[in-house]
Amino acid sequence: MKKMMIAHSPDADDIFMYYAIKFGWVSNDEVAYDNIALDIETLNVEALKGTYDISAISFALLPHIKDDYAPLRTAVSFGEGYGPKLVKRKGEKLKRNFKVALSGKYTTNAMLFRIAYPDARVTYMNFLEIEDAVREGKVHAGVLIHESILTYSNELETEREMWDIWQDLAGKDLPLPLGGMAIRRSLPITSAIKHEAVLTKAVEVARERKVELCERLVEEKLVRIEGATLDKYLELYANDESVTLSPLQIKAINKLYEIGFKNGFYEQLIDINDYLIPIEYSELRGE
Repeated sequence: MKKMMIAHSPDADDIFMYYAIKFGWVSNDEVAYDNIALDIETLNVEALKGTYDISAISFALLPHIKDDYAPLRTAVSFGEGYGPKLVKRKGEKLKRNFKVALSGKYTTNAMLFRIAYPDARVTYMNFLEIEDAVREGKVHAGVLIHESILTYSNELETEREMWDIWQDLAGKDLPLPLGGMAIRRSLPITSAIKHEAVLTKAVEVARERKVELCERLVEEKLVRIEGATLDKYLELYANDESVTLSPLQIKAINKLYEIGFKNGFYEQLIDINDYLIPIEYSELRGE
């Protein structure tokens, strides 16, 4: 049996959406999957190198890797009234050129932040280090992602929600695209279609068996949060809307690319529909 590596981030929503495969609840009779957990910017950079066959990426990265990777329709994370948070120490007033910590050059939140705050002095670091960097005064502010948006220190306060920046840029009716999965284009189309189907099933099963799966993830210390906090976090980023891309979500992603193109982050404007795996291929072959 062939082996395939799936790279995902170590945050709870990615773990949740993948581990139905790891625990053997969902499988592929042709491929044995293995996994590696790396922070999102490391995954973005490795995708630029073409390291993994299937990888989590920030949606903002796709225009840079579109010729080598196809976006998957499943395991997607969006914000709807929430998202990453720009935080600072309580009571501190930020100057126009404040120093800020972001989780990586190619993350969606970094692109939106840089558009909204062109004079800020940006430094990049692992997302797990940002809260302490702000609290200890190494930077004036930082954009928190993943579980940190629910658990950050009471020494800090929210300066601005990334959701509000997104609404200012994109309008009031679109969810905030954050991240998803991508698959190497060099794989045979039939294989890519099957991988997408397996991963979609994994997210469906995770949702169906949420209580059981969460208990096991906590018992095996695979997630950094638990109880009500874990439940709340998963309902934000690994919910029923994460199973497969909707027309509204596709519209939101395309709006993200339009915003990035207009602000000089991309060399050309793309439509995500042109890069999705052509699942109709199997239907045409009668499979």
